[in-house]
Amino acid sequence: MRFASLAPWLLAVPVYAAPSFYKDVLPILQGHCQSCHRAGEIAPMPLVSYQDARKWNAAIARRTSAREMPPWFADPKIGHFSNDPSLTPSQIATLADWSRAGAPAGNPADSPPPRQWAAGYVIPSPDLVVTMPKPVAIPARGDVDYTYEIVHTGFTEDRWVRMSEIRPGSRAHVHHAVVYIRPPGSAWLAQSPVGVPFISVSMADSMTTSDILLVYAPGSSPDEWPEGMAKLIPRGSDLVFQLHYTANGKPATDRTAIGMIFAKAPPAKRVMTLQLTNSHFRIPPGDPSYRAEARGTIPNDALLLSFFPHLHLRGKEFEYNIVHSPTSIEPLLDVHYNFFWQLSYRLAEPRFLKGGTELQAVAIFDNSAKNPHNPDPRAEVVWGDQTRDEMMVGFFDVAVEPNVDKLRFFQR
Repeated sequence: MRFASLAPWLLAVPVYAAPSFYKDVLPILQGHCQSCHRAGEIAPMPLVSYQDARKWNAAIARRTSAREMPPWFADPKIGHFSNDPSLTPSQIATLADWSRAGAPAGNPADSPPPRQWAAGYVIPSPDLVVTMPKPVAIPARGDVDYTYEIVHTGFTEDRWVRMSEIRPGSRAHVHHAVVYIRPPGSAWLAQSPVGVPFISVSMADSMTTSDILLVYAPGSSPDEWPEGMAKLIPRGSDLVFQLHYTANGKPATDRTAIGMIFAKAPPAKRVMTLQLTNSHFRIPPGDPSYRAEARGTIPNDALLLSFFPHLHLRGKEFEYNIVHSPTSIEPLLDVHYNFFWQLSYRLAEPRFLKGGTELQAVAIFDNSAKNPHNPDPRAEVVWGDQTRDEMMVGFFDVAVEPNVDKLRFFQR
């Protein structure tokens, strides 16, 4: 028997090396996790240093293997999105192998350069931050009506906003925030005070044709438009902050801010936020799968850029579709909705929509006792501002010619 001939083959067998933190794990955390998992951000713990990650290695492996982290709720078979943070199977396996090996540190020299973050922001350091001048007092209990605060921009020339990010002062209390662009001469809230918070129960105060600069809800992304696209704040405009606060047992104050990065030159395309809304639904008590829809026709040519669905605690699914004919519907996005982490979804490639294209939004609500977040499965549910009520709003962003405002866009 000639055993010596086996020696070269045995020497060629590769030796398995477990993944290490600095070489293999840290690049994944930087690219997919640290935007939320760092000091001062929304995630409950940082994942920046080896000590941070080692403490949570088992949870990291478990939550990523279950695809619960990073959060992403779109059906992967429908559409492609530029802000999809999902991990590849190889990255998930790396995190699992690292945890199983005892979470080794490895050599710090293998570490990638630390990712640089603007203080307090996900976007780069803003050119301008506009903060609500007067703090809002939030009670410990009870319903809080929509709160408004109007801020003069003082802009003496048109400003094109390429990136923006809303930063709540009290994130634990902000159900959602919308910052509107109110151009000079607008009649909307014309008799309201400037620079101080106010509450109005008039439905007219929430109905406006003003452009939306940005919508915020827990988990939502900042706006970051491609080069050559931006939102317009005309000179002399005001910013109107609309805040919906939710009492949580602890009183607080809030001064929400918005940071903006301006385009260096007038863009080739103007971005506008539009919406498909259904406010006339009535969800029966106990219904586990109530369907509501909204439809709208794009009056003029536009590039479709992104989506942001908004429902409340009974929200279960949300779809955006193109209706080609009564028997032909093309899906654009299908989301397993999560009220506590409301994401926006940016198309990897803008979709051209010819004037006359019909868009459809479909929401499915779970008003049954099996929904663990249902405030009251015995109640019939209709549209309302409070979290115990429901909403159905399908925001979406389009790009049009730079000289086209919302009023002109809707002229067929």
